[in-house]
Amino acid sequence: MRFLRTVALSLITFCAMPALHAQVAPPLGVLRFATDDWPPFVSPSLPANGMSAAMVSAVFERVGYQVEYEYFPWKRTMQLGLSSPRYAGFMAVWRTPERETRCYFSVPIGNTHGVLAYLKEDGAPGATLQELGKVRIGTVAGYANGEQFDAMVARGELNTEEGLNDATNLRKLLIGRYRVIVIERHVLQHLLRGPGFSRAERERIAVVDTAFRERSVHVCFKRDAGGALQQKRFNEAAREVDLARLERDYWKRLDQAMASVPAAP
Repeated sequence: MRFLRTVALSLITFCAMPALHAQVAPPLGVLRFATDDWPPFVSPSLPANGMSAAMVSAVFERVGYQVEYEYFPWKRTMQLGLSSPRYAGFMAVWRTPERETRCYFSVPIGNTHGVLAYLKEDGAPGATLQELGKVRIGTVAGYANGEQFDAMVARGELNTEEGLNDATNLRKLLIGRYRVIVIERHVLQHLLRGPGFSRAERERIAVVDTAFRERSVHVCFKRDAGGALQQKRFNEAAREVDLARLERDYWKRLDQAMASVPAAP
């Protein structure tokens, strides 16, 4: 709890940035999105529910909507976001050809870069996906990891095992259950600098950052008339918000906040 209070105090001014509150429209109602706990992009433990959620809330505030986020494991997030009348959609999600048939996508609400994390004592598993061979790779159930990676998995060229979430996979890496895990770089940094992992564990981790390209994440609005309308409202309002500056400021303030938290022994 001390960690969460420290981060919250350091980021509280971010939540009140003038850019988020200028020229707001009269309230129209509440929009809810299904999501999973994926800090620092989306998380109930962070101010404004994380960086991507801060963007979504700021944009929808301009057209008079209050946004609420409800958290589930990722597969459940997708199911509810696409089928339940309670939700306008789900987030934060990478675009894939399959998802294009099920979603109306928002403009980007963050940029991500996947890495291969491994233990320094084991040595690098390779600089490319082709070099991984049959080593055991930890992934998160339901995550899309890029067209090349997913295609190689489908062809049986990579040996993957799905875990519940990134934190669980990182634990399995540290105890030798996996040789390597696929994880987003900001997520890895956030986990390792938090209270769940010690300084000694953090120093054991290294990454290969050449296997994946940078990808944006988006809101997936339902592919129906209501989803098309909300996508249009969101994308039009997003033109009036400096999302790139909001993203930069969030990362800067989060880095400052986490740097002030003593490392776990």
